[in-house]
Amino acid sequence: MTQYQVVTGTEAVLRDGTIKLHGPAGFEGMRRAGRLAAEILDALVPHVQPGVSTQHLDDLVRQMTLDGGAVPATLGYRGYTHSCCISINHVVCHGIPSDKVLKDGDIVNIDVTPLLDGWHGDTSRMYLVGDVPLKARRLVDVTHECLMLGIEAASRPGARLGDIGAAIQAHAERQRYGVVREFCGHGLGRLFHDAPEVVHAGRAGTGPELKPGMFFTIEPMINLGKPGVKVLEDGWTAVTRDRSLSAQFEHSIGITETGVEIFTKSPRGLDKPPY
Repeated sequence: MTQYQVVTGTEAVLRDGTIKLHGPAGFEGMRRAGRLAAEILDALVPHVQPGVSTQHLDDLVRQMTLDGGAVPATLGYRGYTHSCCISINHVVCHGIPSDKVLKDGDIVNIDVTPLLDGWHGDTSRMYLVGDVPLKARRLVDVTHECLMLGIEAASRPGARLGDIGAAIQAHAERQRYGVVREFCGHGLGRLFHDAPEVVHAGRAGTGPELKPGMFFTIEPMINLGKPGVKVLEDGWTAVTRDRSLSAQFEHSIGITETGVEIFTKSPRGLDKPPY
């Protein structure tokens, strides 16, 4: 049976399997952290160009995070040594920044999580590098549609967790795309990763009830080919098994009395390309 825990303020919380229900202080903290995360992704737009290294983008993310009064939550997380994840083309998620340079036609996901005053603003966005082929642009468009359909499903009265995955899976598979199961969305707030797990495929009407005060990410990973992925020897980088392109978008949201609040929406309206 699903257990919920009411969190009234900024008290310490544990990763104990309970779904946290936050009050006004939590919503305010997540708004500030989410806005900073979105502003960082907005500011990267002119820098995501052919010839730019992913390490340079990571350096920009780190500096912008620090300038915003936060720290990158990924820096030192389980031994990770970078300030964001940058995943190119067939990399599904957790791509490690390096001296690798972007090329014309690449599609790129950048995933940032500033930790601001104890709250995590977790979001990712796709970028198109130069002249991107139509099939890749279509994958990016559909992946963003999947994210927004998942958020719409979460906003309905009486919604359950399975409704989110069912909406995403139905839309992706209508396009004959594969929906990644090995990685999922997650609860967050004062913890980076917490209950519940938000799987991006499933059956409507199943899973825990979505209650006001729940915070979690929705972050569908959609493959142009089959859904299978594998993790490389570095222990982080996940790639498609069939080398097909993959795309991802992520928002952090809060369930309210009347629907959903998106904490990581772009202040400049740059939630999806073209920018």
